[in-house]
Amino acid sequence: MPNPLDRQIDALQRATRDLLAVAMRSVDEVTDLSMPQMRMLFALHDHGTVPSGTLAHVLEVSGSSVTRLADRLCAGGYVQRTAVPENRSLVLLSLTEAGREAVAAVVQRRDDEFRQALSHLSPELREQLAEGLTALHGHLSEASLSRAVVA
Repeated sequence: MPNPLDRQIDALQRATRDLLAVAMRSVDEVTDLSMPQMRMLFALHDHGTVPSGTLAHVLEVSGSSVTRLADRLCAGGYVQRTAVPENRSLVLLSLTEAGREAVAAVVQRRDDEFRQALSHLSPELREQLAEGLTALHGHLSEASLSRAVVA
């Protein structure tokens, strides 16, 4: 008989793949952006206007990676750079209206897919799922409080 914890971990592994597929599909279907670009937009959505160095820390990437992503997103009209006159080495990044709209469109697409999937579960099972995922999120997020949500 399989160990219950192994079975539960296997279920989480499958759910992770399923959720990643929803995340990738939602970005592909409603934007022309890559997953790293979308991840930056979500980080800016979650953290607001931030220096590029802070964004590199949040995304756990190099400063040059943030610069390259910001270059593409600024060219596409999704992100805005603002220089700080008092500190010429500091560059602030923020979402534009187009960036906010892209995040909202991806979230809405995911909401639609999740609503459809959840409609096949009983209300009791949906409630148990929500409670379990909320608790799991609390434990997982303790280790990564400064990180952005994966797109």
